[in-house]
Amino acid sequence: MSSPALPVTTPAIDPTFANVWDEIVWRGLVHVSTDEAALREALAGPPVVFYCGFDPTAPSLHLGNLVQLLTMRRLQLAGHRPLGLVGGSTGLIGDPRPTAERTLNSKETVADWVQRLREQVTRYLSFEGDNAARMVNNLDWTAPLSAIDFLRDIGKHYRVGTMMKKEAVSARLNSDAGISYTEFSYQILQGLDFLELYREYGCVLQTGGSDQWGNLTSGTDLIRRVEGVSVHAIGTPLITNSDGTKFGKSEGNAVWIDAELTSPYAFYQFWLNTDDDDVVERLKVFTFLGREEIDAYARLVETEPFRRAAQKRLAAEVSIIVHGPEATAGVIAASEALFGQGDLQTLDAGTLRSALDELPHATVSAGTSVVQALVDTGLVASLGEARRAIGQGGVSLDGGKVTADDAVVEGSLPGGVSVLRRGKKTLAGLFLAG
Repeated sequence: MSSPALPVTTPAIDPTFANVWDEIVWRGLVHVSTDEAALREALAGPPVVFYCGFDPTAPSLHLGNLVQLLTMRRLQLAGHRPLGLVGGSTGLIGDPRPTAERTLNSKETVADWVQRLREQVTRYLSFEGDNAARMVNNLDWTAPLSAIDFLRDIGKHYRVGTMMKKEAVSARLNSDAGISYTEFSYQILQGLDFLELYREYGCVLQTGGSDQWGNLTSGTDLIRRVEGVSVHAIGTPLITNSDGTKFGKSEGNAVWIDAELTSPYAFYQFWLNTDDDDVVERLKVFTFLGREEIDAYARLVETEPFRRAAQKRLAAEVSIIVHGPEATAGVIAASEALFGQGDLQTLDAGTLRSALDELPHATVSAGTSVVQALVDTGLVASLGEARRAIGQGGVSLDGGKVTADDAVVEGSLPGGVSVLRRGKKTLAGLFLAG
């Protein structure tokens, strides 16, 4: 697991904003909400209790979830009281996807993932002080509830026609897959969560992704019917790249916040590769930098884009938040050393190995010729091309230029690995067998 993420000394709201509502609007975190004027007034007043839920549909949270975690932290830093909900019951069901039914995981798997996600969420909140966070699990109030009580006390407040109009449900009803009663009922369970948290903790606000808006309003509607009280919901936008592609994917895979699933080096590189058209918005959403500083980076993107100053700051800030300063310093050092701006011998063995995993790489025996290694890693197409590259002075091994065809791989870097370079920017990793 990563080290604790956000220090409690992180500044509260940016002083250029009147209250946290104005700040999260400026950061682009409000795509849809209940009454804006009422929300702004509520968030400017005494502390309110709010919650966000995370379903254990995987062993880790990903970058989409990070939007919610950081939004929770911003609200807490402004004095409000967070409830972090991990869905031990809703995770057994799964919210409807637009295309097809989810595969139901075993109760044992879900319980394991609940614990993993709980540990992740706690690293983004403070559990001390007057607005200390709490962690809750919706299995605690759904497990004791009988089917009859659920239908009588909760189900009677829902109208099927309204439920069918929810975006996710409507998409499935109009698809070949259809929708099961199990997933159709998900919105009732999420509505029950909000009602329980309102009753138990006085919770009056839920945050979530805008694709969850139907589920969020399920709770606000239920509380209005049962308790006669108006509560609030905020739907954050789904983050997309400027070209319209889905954000948070690297080589087709989700970018996880668990270091075992996405290495800190790969995580850092993901942010470093942010497009100029996207980087300023990413700084707003995923960092705690203030408005003036982000505006300064926006100007640098316009005037000196080749320096990629905004991308470097973004990658460092988000990596520190998720993986901590020590791991971030290690991956920055590895990134610089791999591209000739540092000493490869000083790198941490684990960080170096994870960095090489992201490059073209091959496993070779000690004593393998550099000529053969160039071919094995795909840096050249043939042994003849490898010899020509060496003869032209364009090959280096572990930071030193290769001058002879009979040079061999020794794995002289920390952890018994080697770095092979052709030209200035074409790199490959070598792992020694055995």
